[in-house]
Amino acid sequence: MSLLVSQTAKAPRPLADRLRPRGLSDVVGQEHVLGPDGPIGRMVTQHHLASMILWGPPGCGKTTIARLLADVSELEFVALSAILSGVAELRKVFEAAEARRSQGRGTLLFIDEIHRFNRAQQDSFLPYVENGTVTLIGATTENPSFELNGALLSRCQVYVLRRLDETALKALLVRAEQFDGRTLKLTDEARVQLLAMADGDGRYLLNMAEQLLIQAGDKSLDVSDLAKILQKRAPLYDKAQEGHYNLISALHKSLRGSDVDAALYWFARMLSGGEDPRYIVRRLIRFASEDIGLADPQALPQTLAAAEAYERLGSPEGELNIAQALVYLATAPKSNALYAAYNDVRAAANKTGSLMPPKHILNAPTKLMKEIGYGKDYTYDHETVEGFSGQNYFPDGMARAQFYQPVERGFERDILKRLEYWKKLREAKS
Repeated sequence: MSLLVSQTAKAPRPLADRLRPRGLSDVVGQEHVLGPDGPIGRMVTQHHLASMILWGPPGCGKTTIARLLADVSELEFVALSAILSGVAELRKVFEAAEARRSQGRGTLLFIDEIHRFNRAQQDSFLPYVENGTVTLIGATTENPSFELNGALLSRCQVYVLRRLDETALKALLVRAEQFDGRTLKLTDEARVQLLAMADGDGRYLLNMAEQLLIQAGDKSLDVSDLAKILQKRAPLYDKAQEGHYNLISALHKSLRGSDVDAALYWFARMLSGGEDPRYIVRRLIRFASEDIGLADPQALPQTLAAAEAYERLGSPEGELNIAQALVYLATAPKSNALYAAYNDVRAAANKTGSLMPPKHILNAPTKLMKEIGYGKDYTYDHETVEGFSGQNYFPDGMARAQFYQPVERGFERDILKRLEYWKKLREAKS
């Protein structure tokens, strides 16, 4: 047994594991929750650790923070992965925690990827968290609001951990160099590129630094050398999860805000993450009517043309057609008058039910229908001087309403003038 322990201790460990912080003050990039004024920092000061969910991207320190909290709280640290564990493993953990509690020692249960547990498994935590048998720390890269039970969330504090910024990544890189006793010989451009390749993931940065320290030796490296040694990381983007909705929201709102450059950026981010261009162009078609409408009647034809062009060309050639439509939409005058009118009129239609149209605008193909007033006193608009009769077309018993209210932008400015003209004529004729 002692030989096995000795061999295990000598087993190779990744640099990221060897550089794990020894104290909470050594964790970089998360001062907003771990600092003296942060919520977790205050818990540590008060010696009262509550169950919590740590939500953040990969490599931001979720596991490290959980281990350190167990140390400072003098709790037994038990770690499980929701990917590898089931009900049987959970039952054993809870039984051991109850036995430990009877001896006066608490348990910090860390669940990595907690969102992978189904609802029944999440529910199994509730009584043990409720009575304090375990202090639960769950780690997730997904939005807890969508992935975790409301009952579990109500018993845990949710803390958002940030993607590591450039300052935090630089600090980690310096630690790696100091630990190895060597400074990476990188040009200024290569060092900036290395930090960018990490994409906010501290663990990934340390893994890359370890490769460079082993393979590069004393050779000076530039950007092209980095590309030969290191593989570029795929962007963090899941087409079925929150990243998907965050980026399409960013694209939509950049378009609405007429920020063409930001819209192009989010478009490119979605493409580089593997998003289906057809999904993007479908959203642009909707945008053309929802946020532009008749302020620019060409917005919808332009977008439909881009969709058709993409179907003919495919990727990557057809993506340029989508980019053209995107630029058109971003720079077009904006109006949600059509969208607002549609929503209001749907509500009015549901409210008024089955009111009949006024009889004077109904056709009277039979004698009986004529006798009961169908078509009586109808004025044929083309026979008037103005080409406008001003008659009432709303149902009997419903007051006239104005649902469509165009703005004084783009083509809707002309529409507004027509509506105001017809309004004056209608009032004069009435």
